Amino acid sequence: MDRKDSFSLRGSYKSNDISIEESRMRRHEETIALRRPKKDDLKLMCRNTHCGDEDMSPQLSVGEIVDAMNSQDEERLMLGLRSARSILSQDHDSPSDLIAPICIRLLESATPRSLMQLEVAYTLTSIANGNSDQTHCLIKHNAVPHFVAMLQSECILLANQAVQALAKIAGNGATARDCVLYYKVVDGIISLIYREPPLLILRNIVWLMSSLCRNKNPAFPFEQVRRLLPVLSHLLHSEDVQVLAEACWAVSYLTNCDDKNVIQAVIDANIIPGLVRLLKMDEPSINEPALHSVGNIATGTDQQTDVIIDYGGLPCLGVLLQHHKAYIVEEAALAVSNITTGNRKHIQAIIEAGLFEPLRHVLETGDYKAQREAAWAVTNTLFLGSPAQILDMIERYKILKPFIDLLEAWDPPTINVVLSGLSQLFSLAERLGGAAILRTKIVELGGLYKLKKLQLHMQGSVQEKAFTILETFFTTPGQYEDEPEMAPQMVS
Repeated sequence: MDRKDSFSLRGSYKSNDISIEESRMRRHEETIALRRPKKDDLKLMCRNTHCGDEDMSPQLSVGEIVDAMNSQDEERLMLGLRSARSILSQDHDSPSDLIAPICIRLLESATPRSLMQLEVAYTLTSIANGNSDQTHCLIKHNAVPHFVAMLQSECILLANQAVQALAKIAGNGATARDCVLYYKVVDGIISLIYREPPLLILRNIVWLMSSLCRNKNPAFPFEQVRRLLPVLSHLLHSEDVQVLAEACWAVSYLTNCDDKNVIQAVIDANIIPGLVRLLKMDEPSINEPALHSVGNIATGTDQQTDVIIDYGGLPCLGVLLQHHKAYIVEEAALAVSNITTGNRKHIQAIIEAGLFEPLRHVLETGDYKAQREAAWAVTNTLFLGSPAQILDMIERYKILKPFIDLLEAWDPPTINVVLSGLSQLFSLAERLGGAAILRTKIVELGGLYKLKKLQLHMQGSVQEKAFTILETFFTTPGQYEDEPEMAPQMVS
């Protein structure tokens, strides 16, 4: 049977024998929590902003709020705006469709850098902070181009309100993201970054950048987003944890695609050294997106994976495979398994970096998701490694026992990965004349008993693979003629 037909792996992008769907499918979109400025961080705020005054405003009904916002009396108008902000912050079913168009009209007529303009911006941002319907309400009433224009405001507080609103809108799906990009938000971001904004505002800007790179159906228009790559490369050398984490998430979203040209653009922007440096930091909120990014880049071409290795990424992965947080170990194991779908040079680099030692520990004691990824790394090596490399992995790192023990895992996908690896190992042993030795070893490690049990497994694919291994490699002609009931059998 052709290996491609008998085993679907994850790396058709690197090997004609291996197919990759799972690597991308298991990438989940991370929801980035909306950041709200802390009062004591806003020392730059002028005395007239009245931040938080909505809590002290008299409670007005919706009708009274609308009347006040339409008033010609500025004091009453301001009361309406603050009351609107109050009700918007407390009630996610508030009448955004009534408030938003009035705000847009007021924004168009407000004096630049005035208190009125700032109050209107606060109110619109409160709508953006609401649910999906409220966010789309802003798009419907054409708020996006006004927010983008605010990015150029000399008032940094007004620009900050625009950044927060645009980040929330852009993170609300591909359609909303593309709407924000359509109005040339990248120009505004780059201009704002060059103004060296305060740290609080810089964090929000990087959040906006990552929101522009999210969502895959459809993917972001890369030619617009790619202009952010030099900025991201620079931000990866920041000293602020939030900026670093958000910049890493942006790179992670960018590289979570099937376009190798995007990965190459990330490499050309000199982003890999920054990612590898961040893998060394003792900060899980940074390690996770940095690992996401490295794992994604490792799904590129062999030459693109070389860059990770050349910049010293493998020793970092070895350390993170021993991390105390399970999700970090899982991401590190996924990155390693992606690298093993490359070529024998990559596998040799993994061997020389000593990564099979921590991978063995993951197989033995890791979380089930991390164990699955470690099992993929072993199975990939069994398919793509040289006989010498495979023997080294098995003999020096004693990988076979914990690998076989996963036949008793409760997770069917993990069992299937192990069964595919064992089948390939037996095929290789037969070609090299070592099938009998391998059979004996498998029996000694309890593998035969586990394989027989899997014939009764609830999942058909597990039953079938276990049956095939038993019938092909553990049965000799005529062995069960006298006791046919003992022969391997499929259970329907």
